[in-house]
Amino acid sequence: MQSAMKRYARTAVVAAALGLSALGAAAKEPPHEGVEVGKSSRLAGLVPAAQVEQAADQQYHQLLQQAQAKNALAPATSPQYKRLEAISQRLIPQSYAWNERAKTWKWEVNVVGSQQVNAFCMPGGKIAVFTGIMDKLQLSDDELAMVVGHEMAHALREHARARMSKGALTQGGMRIGGAVLSGIFGIDPHITDMAARGAASLLTLKFSRSDESEADLVGMELAARAGYDPRAAITLWKKMAQASQGQPPQWMSTHPSSTTRIAELERNIPRVMPLYQRTVAKR
Repeated sequence: MQSAMKRYARTAVVAAALGLSALGAAAKEPPHEGVEVGKSSRLAGLVPAAQVEQAADQQYHQLLQQAQAKNALAPATSPQYKRLEAISQRLIPQSYAWNERAKTWKWEVNVVGSQQVNAFCMPGGKIAVFTGIMDKLQLSDDELAMVVGHEMAHALREHARARMSKGALTQGGMRIGGAVLSGIFGIDPHITDMAARGAASLLTLKFSRSDESEADLVGMELAARAGYDPRAAITLWKKMAQASQGQPPQWMSTHPSSTTRIAELERNIPRVMPLYQRTVAKR
């Protein structure tokens, strides 16, 4: 990221009015190989996928416009952007087995200049990685692939859609007003008045720990299939734990403890190591 970029920390808030009458396509269950995470949540089917993805697309581009206005959006010529794009282009083809809609998503990747240790993939394949996580943790390509794979897994398993459905159910089946996707993706909720107005929705829309654990495993498999060493998932979370110094960053506020997630990842590495080795052998 060029030094001229200023710290970017504006929040993105999606106001989506989601009805409960339409059922969307549920995340596809892949043929068994690699990790086991069970079936995707049936709650996701309570809101239409296309509407969630459209709302996410609109807010994602508002986020990019705000970043551009702050000179905090990495140009396509920057080394960090090129690196993220190259990694993402290897991961994306691996996503299709997990969600058939992913084949039609208009995937986008961007690097945002911010000290936040954060990254996200909005519904519909809208990826953003903040320079804070890349620079502060000094991520290797394998580790960055684990980060991006983890975030992609949230979109593929439709965790945001399921959480939004749950939020609708808690309101007695009424339409969701001001559903806050920024709360799900860990973007600082204290930056704008708009975010403050949506603060009541943040608690119901943050990913659960089970969502995070699932994204860990699915993301590790995506990365392994793309030819990234799955053992990097362990070094990533050790770095994250060290960087947090007892005070988890907002991105990790609903994540499992480092000890728990590392143990689970280590237990599953033998399941995905053959996938990684097979991909590497074909190069």
